[in-house]
Amino acid sequence: MIVVTNRIPVARGHEIDFEDRFKRRVHLVDRHPGFIRNEVHRPRPMKLDHERGSWAEDPDGQGYYEVKTWWRSFDDFVAWTQSKDFAEAHSSRPPREMFSGPNVLEVHEVLTSTDLDVEVHEVLTSTDLDVGAR
Repeated sequence: MIVVTNRIPVARGHEIDFEDRFKRRVHLVDRHPGFIRNEVHRPRPMKLDHERGSWAEDPDGQGYYEVKTWWRSFDDFVAWTQSKDFAEAHSSRPPREMFSGPNVLEVHEVLTSTDLDVEVHEVLTSTDLDVGAR
């Protein structure tokens, strides 16, 4: 199982428009083979006062929005990125000024999870792949 994270720096003043785009999304990815779930995380810039051991909001902090999708396999994610549904889901590009810099795309393999049985899922995925190869 993998998690693909798109870290997106949204420019100040564009947060509501950015969030609305995800609230209105057409859910094309949700029905794609191998898709497990999607989450959008809003940044909450904080800083730690090491001397006091306390946290405070950081009004100067930018932070990134994170769009995370969980996939059964990397191949399932790649198939999504090459699909017509992906092209349609990404056809309405937001204006450049909505962003304060480039996005960062990261891929991670799930090693452990408190809410997903990763080992059972990996066994099922391997079995599914073996059956599909026959």
